Amino acid sequence: MAATSSSSSESNEANSKWLDAHYDPMANVYTFSSCIALADLHGDGEYKLVVGDLGMAGHTMRLKVYRGTGLASESTLLDLPSAVSTFLMDQNEPRTPAVAVASGPFVYVYKNLRPYFKFTLPPLDANPLEQDVWEQAKEDMIDPLTLKEMLEGIREKAEIPLSVRSLRFLAQDVPEMENFVNLHKGQPIKRQTVITCMSTLKKNMADEDAVSCLVIGTESADVLILDPEAFTILAKMTLPSVPAFLDVMGQFDVEYRVTVACRDGSIYILRRESKRPKYCIELSAQPVGLVRVHKNIVAGCSDETLQGYTQKGKKLWTVYLPAPLMTMSLLDQKSRGFQAVMVGLANQVVHMYRDKNLVDVIRTQDVVTSICFGRYGREDNTLIMTTKGGGLIIKILKRTAVFEEKDTSLGPPVAQSIRLSVPKKTRLYVDQTLRERENAVAMHRVFQMDLYRLRLMAARAYVKALESSLAPITSTRQEPLKMNAVVQGIGPTFKLTLHIQNTSAGRPSINLLVSFLYDQSLYAMKRAFFKAPMLVPGLNYPIETFVECLSDKGISDVIKVFVLREGQSMPLLTAHINMPVSEGLAAA
Repeated sequence: MAATSSSSSESNEANSKWLDAHYDPMANVYTFSSCIALADLHGDGEYKLVVGDLGMAGHTMRLKVYRGTGLASESTLLDLPSAVSTFLMDQNEPRTPAVAVASGPFVYVYKNLRPYFKFTLPPLDANPLEQDVWEQAKEDMIDPLTLKEMLEGIREKAEIPLSVRSLRFLAQDVPEMENFVNLHKGQPIKRQTVITCMSTLKKNMADEDAVSCLVIGTESADVLILDPEAFTILAKMTLPSVPAFLDVMGQFDVEYRVTVACRDGSIYILRRESKRPKYCIELSAQPVGLVRVHKNIVAGCSDETLQGYTQKGKKLWTVYLPAPLMTMSLLDQKSRGFQAVMVGLANQVVHMYRDKNLVDVIRTQDVVTSICFGRYGREDNTLIMTTKGGGLIIKILKRTAVFEEKDTSLGPPVAQSIRLSVPKKTRLYVDQTLRERENAVAMHRVFQMDLYRLRLMAARAYVKALESSLAPITSTRQEPLKMNAVVQGIGPTFKLTLHIQNTSAGRPSINLLVSFLYDQSLYAMKRAFFKAPMLVPGLNYPIETFVECLSDKGISDVIKVFVLREGQSMPLLTAHINMPVSEGLAAA
């Protein structure tokens, strides 16, 4: 049994597209995809792994930096991290990126892994009714029970939420309320928001080593863009709901687009100079992850679905997952221009999708809670995952790995989801469509009448051609002949060559005559009537004669050629030769 299991694992590894570089189930790394990043922190070309560790049960929160398979350094965090990003603050040499850790209402910026700056979100306006109530409590005009009743009434009716102090007061027991009021009534009321998500936006260039701005989503349903050097607010945009996931593309000084997945189950798209969302996408459930693949948006939902949309909100496809979605991230193989979505599921499996097509499956030892793909160390295509039990998994993509783009999922074929380049509807098109709807029966009758008339005219012309032998091919089986004519020369003398062929299987044609009919005032021929030789089946017989143009007015006419059987007036076949204008006489 052991030999069988070892051989099966070796075969699975051989068939896999990934190399198992490292697995440490006791790494004690508890984090999410938003709190993990890869960056060249020391400018030596060796990329490190930066992790915002949540710790155990809200304790021992740390900022960890991994080099290779070992822990290089760690720093203590004062609160739970909500996001970790790396970005370049300036153009100074050496070009080492800074690490930004969002935690509570603060953004802690580390330069060379040392504390450099702390940005605090601006305070929010407090409720004026709440301030009046606490002012009365400060002057001992009301007792704690009356204060509780008034704050509960304000919380139910007021549009501005209560501050943290009032909420903590309402959670106190009755014996502890008086001590709480005496302790805090002398302090001013502050209402502070917290950071829910964070990303980066290039300042004015799209290069990888360009200066970037921080983009922050807050609990107060705002999106802030910070200056990378002064950490002032460059732009502020308001959303209808609290943002949960951010995706940013473009440059701040040129044009940018911020895609935000919010807690109300919708995706909002913000653009430059817009204070409000330009587009809104309503999801089928709460978002679990958000990834941009090229120009499309891919969102993972809590109803075990993966959904693809365009930038303007048009739904492209839906993939039904076999288990609840835990996390998702982007796989960007820049050397081959390949992008896919990596989805960690609750059944200890990681699926990789390109559009709606499943291109790879990775089985893990535990449920994956965070995924990050990029350059680690000196290896370009490295996959780093952390598990629910605190494990760390590092895999390297094989250089020979090729992801097949076949559709392995159930449903319609891939070609059905390709968007056609349909032109926009014009006013003329709309009017024509309405007219066709109103007069559909009459238009169909007219069309059928014209179609039958056309068929009748074609049949009559065909019968006439057969009866008068006007076609260049005979219709009788006794004399199967074919003829074509070639005119050479510029005038006034033309060389006329007739190519006559017997198309029968083995019967020669004899006693055939060739006759020409033309306007004698325009043309003259030395031989207008002569006898054709015996035509052997399968051979091409050229018959040559000369035509002289008599007119100098630059006009031309048709010369008719008849092939007849000796003793019969009905021609076997007929050819009409459109003679060219005589350029010799016209020039003279």
